[in-house]
Amino acid sequence: MIVAVDGPAGAGKSSVSRLVAARLQARYLDSGAMYRCVALASLEDPDHTPAELAASIQIELGSRVRIDGRDVSAAIRRAEVSARASEVATDPDVRAALVAQQRELLATGDWVAEGRDIGTVVAPHADLKIFLTGSPAERARRRGEPVNERDVRDRTRVHSPLQAAPDATVIDTTDLSLEQVVERVVELAATANGGSQDA
Repeated sequence: MIVAVDGPAGAGKSSVSRLVAARLQARYLDSGAMYRCVALASLEDPDHTPAELAASIQIELGSRVRIDGRDVSAAIRRAEVSARASEVATDPDVRAALVAQQRELLATGDWVAEGRDIGTVVAPHADLKIFLTGSPAERARRRGEPVNERDVRDRTRVHSPLQAAPDATVIDTTDLSLEQVVERVVELAATANGGSQDA
């Protein structure tokens, strides 16, 4: 089973997806971490394009995030890496390389995958598609930084712009606790799994 969780910055994708994956005993795919890895690599290696790096570095996801075996879990969360990640995510060649890797991962097993184009591009045939949203003010509070600029960049990029899949369930997390959102997604996953032929 594949659960796709998309949405803008600060909507709660990562926190919700990790907990839902644990509840469903599924693996968790943090696509944002992959873009952050490319961003970090491009900052450290300006002699190669982000697209070249996306195609050549080995990214490992799990309890720790690694690039070519090096633990970068903390490094990819730095502010300058976040800013760079938003930029490299607009590069169609970077997206093509990472989407291919994501699809390869999702080809086997049960996954909860989160990002900004999982349900529309990476896994359009996901069993369940969730689009988390929230007010800009609340999302900015959660992230500790303004989100308007990031929202515009994500929604207006030419390749894979941020948008809800037509068949996604939209959940506004503004006035919901993390536990409430997780419970809602788990309930939807149970329904989706119960209605599938593989159940």
